[in-house]
Amino acid sequence: MNTHPVKILIADDEEVILEIMAKKIASQDYEVIKARDGQEAWTKIVNELPDIIILDLNMPKMDGWAVLSQLRHSPPTKRWQPVIIVSAQNELESFKKGVNLEADHYLSKPCQIEDVLKAIRLMLSLIPQRNL
Repeated sequence: MNTHPVKILIADDEEVILEIMAKKIASQDYEVIKARDGQEAWTKIVNELPDIIILDLNMPKMDGWAVLSQLRHSPPTKRWQPVIIVSAQNELESFKKGVNLEADHYLSKPCQIEDVLKAIRLMLSLIPQRNL
């Protein structure tokens, strides 16, 4: 049984939010990968294949919607990778768009880090027979 830590990519262009989330998530024994824009997030998704993706929607170079769309429709990422959207876009239309693009969980900013950790645990419980 391979027991490498769960890899979580956090993509957010707000440095303070990114660092706070990364520190707290890493303290729970998860391996954290950080991305500060959508293009960096996409590159790291393809190269590192994180187990869970935490995705902001309003990012430079490529927004979170484009990252999510590519993730769900590109051959390099055909395996299911849970996506937790954490965004200031909290209107109903954004939530519906997230559902249509197959986001797995949606949290509105500002949110508590404990809510993010609960969402991570929920996503891990839904991954059948993780190859970790």
